[in-house]
Amino acid sequence: MYSYSQLLLRNFLFALGFSACVALASIVLLALQTSGQQNQHQQTLLSLEQKTQFINHEELVKHLAHFNRYHFLNIINKEGAVIVNQQQSPMLLDELVLAPINEVILPNSSLTIRYQLDVRDSLILLRNTILAVFVLSIIFIVIAASFSIGRYRRLAGKINQQIKRDLASVITGENNDDEIADNEIDLPEIQQHLSEIKALIANKVSATAILEKDAYIEPITQLENRNRFIQFFENVESRSDFGVLAITRCSELQTINQIHGYHEGDSYIRNVAEIMKHAISRYNGAQVFRLNSSDFATLIPNITLKAAENFASDLTGRFNEYQQASDLDSVGYTGMVYFDSDKPLGELLALADTGISIAQTQQINAWFAQTDSSILANSSASYGNQNWRQEIDNVIENQRVNLLVQTIKPSSPNNRVYGEILARFINSNNDLLPTASFFAMAEKLDKIVAVDKMIIEAAIKEITEKNMLDSFFGINVSARSINDGHFLIWLERRLLRDSAVAAKLVFEITEHGLQQNIKTSKNFIDMIHRVGARITVERFGVGLTSFKFFRDLKPDFIKMDSTYTREIDEDKNNQYFLRLMVDLAHRLSISVLAESVESQEEKFTLEKLFVDGCQGFYIGKPKNISAM
Repeated sequence: MYSYSQLLLRNFLFALGFSACVALASIVLLALQTSGQQNQHQQTLLSLEQKTQFINHEELVKHLAHFNRYHFLNIINKEGAVIVNQQQSPMLLDELVLAPINEVILPNSSLTIRYQLDVRDSLILLRNTILAVFVLSIIFIVIAASFSIGRYRRLAGKINQQIKRDLASVITGENNDDEIADNEIDLPEIQQHLSEIKALIANKVSATAILEKDAYIEPITQLENRNRFIQFFENVESRSDFGVLAITRCSELQTINQIHGYHEGDSYIRNVAEIMKHAISRYNGAQVFRLNSSDFATLIPNITLKAAENFASDLTGRFNEYQQASDLDSVGYTGMVYFDSDKPLGELLALADTGISIAQTQQINAWFAQTDSSILANSSASYGNQNWRQEIDNVIENQRVNLLVQTIKPSSPNNRVYGEILARFINSNNDLLPTASFFAMAEKLDKIVAVDKMIIEAAIKEITEKNMLDSFFGINVSARSINDGHFLIWLERRLLRDSAVAAKLVFEITEHGLQQNIKTSKNFIDMIHRVGARITVERFGVGLTSFKFFRDLKPDFIKMDSTYTREIDEDKNNQYFLRLMVDLAHRLSISVLAESVESQEEKFTLEKLFVDGCQGFYIGKPKNISAM
């Protein structure tokens, strides 16, 4: 919409153009009229001579002046002498309006008259008319502009009001159809455009709601995620001044994903979320958030740490019931900490994490309330680590490890495959320790090499004592171990001591672990091949490994990461990628295995892609090695 000054200027220019067109048309008409009068005057002069006898030229001039005014008058006698020569000073627009000079010969008087009729009066009238038209146009324009601006503003006000109503109705869901009729716009075109704007706004609001849901809602549990948790916790106005923060870690997620598949893992997480929602239902204002794949955060406002122990005990009881019903080793461990307005979120999360570490060394599904806020700044900070160190040392010294085997089914009888050995650890109370936490803490406390040695020793012992030399077994080895020179020396000597067993072993190492140090990785693989054992690169496809890498290291197997095998029957891109990997691997005499196979359709698709073996829940659950 134009502003008042813009509209006025635009209309002024329009008036100026209109006045110019009127002036031009008037000049043209006046010029035509003058030309016609001048031609008619020629006949008048001829008839005048016939009717009147002039005594002399002065009398003639007087007579002519009586009837007409001349801009130019020139009378010449028969001898060619100019007897009259009159000419007025020129005026503006004279040249545009004046007709060409006419010439008349009076036969009786033998006079030649040359003339131009005077148009001075007509020009003055034309000038005044044009000026009047211009002035009236300006006046009209000013009035019309004022009226238009006022109407535009009223119309714009109504449009704005209707847009606000429509926007409010879209956002709030309230119906504004009861608004008074005076606020309605009676122009169908504008109403149509406003309807289109309302539909556009509705679509944008809907899209924004979807984006907000994606940004703040975790899809599996439909709980608010870490982003919302941080936003909520750091908003002082939205939370209470004090309360209890509890972090619950799902201890079996990784194991369930590995053994039973990701569908079961998702079901496990959903069940844990439902348990936690029921546990907080009797606490006003309590909320549960999912922070990451395995961690949940619970905020219970206006409660002391002592009072929150009832919540933690109730949660442990519910976890125990779910564990028994689902035949799990554990469900989750909880660390709790008191919060107030003075404690930063980072410190609270660190304290709660320490509480989880301590709880994991106690009974199954235990909780621990961290009351010492100085734990992060003094020697007590290692309390949780010390507990873990004691438990790991106890496991190693007393060989408190159970071995399970999950088979890998060959796609054809001619394919070489094996069963993967999975370790489970038992604490001093004869409870299972969370496997993922055990390995993570062993890595953190520099105990992982000793843990790898313990598992290898236990596997060799089981295979030897139970005479299972007809089968092949896979043993996972950490990246830290293969980069440890003393471990390599020990492993080579140990395998040479039992060469028959060594020939039945396949050592699994992650793709990422091999990439950390190519030289030591090659030394490790060469040593494994010297003693007659084999190598599997697991979680293949996660990194950026080139096949030059495999050509140089020469592994025996690659095990495709689950991201490429899950629902492969429906994923054409993964089918194409996997078929390419199989073809290249086979050219290098490397067998390809697939993990996390959860359905018959996935297994059938993988076999069509010429995968050499499949592992997963559909193929078989882990069994105790003694049952093999």
